[in-house]
Amino acid sequence: MDFLDWVRGPLLAASLAVFLLGTAWRLWVLYRLPRARVAGAARQPFGRSAALRAALGRFAVPRGFAPSATLVTLNPYAFHIGLAVVVFGYAPHIAFIRRLTGLSWPALPDGVMYAAAGITIVSLMVALMFRLADPVLRRISRADDFFTWTVTMLPLLTGMAVISDPSAAVAARDHVVYRTPLALHLLSLELMLVWFPFGKLMHAFLAIPGRMQLATFFGRRGVRT
Repeated sequence: MDFLDWVRGPLLAASLAVFLLGTAWRLWVLYRLPRARVAGAARQPFGRSAALRAALGRFAVPRGFAPSATLVTLNPYAFHIGLAVVVFGYAPHIAFIRRLTGLSWPALPDGVMYAAAGITIVSLMVALMFRLADPVLRRISRADDFFTWTVTMLPLLTGMAVISDPSAAVAARDHVVYRTPLALHLLSLELMLVWFPFGKLMHAFLAIPGRMQLATFFGRRGVRT
């Protein structure tokens, strides 16, 4: 058993276990937090469906931003959309998901994937530039922010090192040519999975519930967010 066999065998199983158990633990702890009692009656009814509509509506680009804030506003969209395309549209990634879950779907063309990967990497660099250059962002940044940025960037960079033949051919064959680069790519993914439940990557699961909670808080007071 060489390095790649260890990475995509025991280490992958361990990282998936930490990811699943850690995420379930975080969600359970948050669910079990005591609910604050709201003093007084609500100004108007505001149920879960209204909170969900308000939360989903906030994914749209807000109006009224100055032109100078356009890049700051659009950059997160570029990153999240690009990352989703890379993760769920690349043929070897789909083959990897199929081996784990049995689910599969058609892959996107390689050209689209390379463009999405490039946009995602540039977007992450721009986000880091904003965090280091803006005095407010720099002051409120913590080690979690920079480590989360690092573990998100590493799979993208190591994945670019694995690109060689057309993705469909790579996904179809069992024999791995570039064993060490692939092992490093999988190792970077496993690092991200292990960190996921304990850092700010958890916002992937908490963003909508958090926005629903805030929308409910304002909605009961007659404020539409």
